[in-house]
Amino acid sequence: MRLDNITLEGMLPRVFVSESIPDSGIWRATATFRRGESYLVEATSGGGKSSMCAYIYGARTDFEGRLLFNGVDTSRFDMTRWQQLRQENIAYLPQDLMLFPELTALENIRLKNGLTGYASDSKIEEWLERLGIASRKDSPAGRLSVGQQQRVAIIRSLCQPFDFIMLDEPVSHLDEHNNRIAAEIISEEAKALGAGIISTSVGNRLMIDYDKTMHL
Repeated sequence: MRLDNITLEGMLPRVFVSESIPDSGIWRATATFRRGESYLVEATSGGGKSSMCAYIYGARTDFEGRLLFNGVDTSRFDMTRWQQLRQENIAYLPQDLMLFPELTALENIRLKNGLTGYASDSKIEEWLERLGIASRKDSPAGRLSVGQQQRVAIIRSLCQPFDFIMLDEPVSHLDEHNNRIAAEIISEEAKALGAGIISTSVGNRLMIDYDKTMHL
């Protein structure tokens, strides 16, 4: 089933409940992300952007309020439903990247793509070349720079179908050149799928044209 909209209704991390928080377009508000549109979520460090991403991905539930997918409260979802959503509807690049350091860059990518069978070998090679890391594809991920690791993780996140791709500080360690290339690749794939983009930033933003900017 297609995921057309994600709504955060009165959401707030429980750790923030007793605190006074500044005006927010997301916390304690109603914020909706729509398929086919692109969103930038800006926040200060510690503002909860990674928590928000984890909530949407179903990795954490320590929040007040409701998370709705196509108007349905996700608190009703069991693990089977969440697994289906992660396989078919929501691609996710976490801030901590979650690469296996002992595996090569290409092995990390193929580990994901082997489960989905989504991207062809030629497409993966194209992405590696465009992002300037083809020469490092056989190097252990743990020996790559953080910027190189981010580029590997970006490719890995694209190796599945999705209605939304959620990227938590995806280009924090990339220069302008590689930021633009990453933005082009992500935009191309999202456009081909008619998908939405949700990208977070505390400073260095993914260089795409956003339909809406939200502030935590």
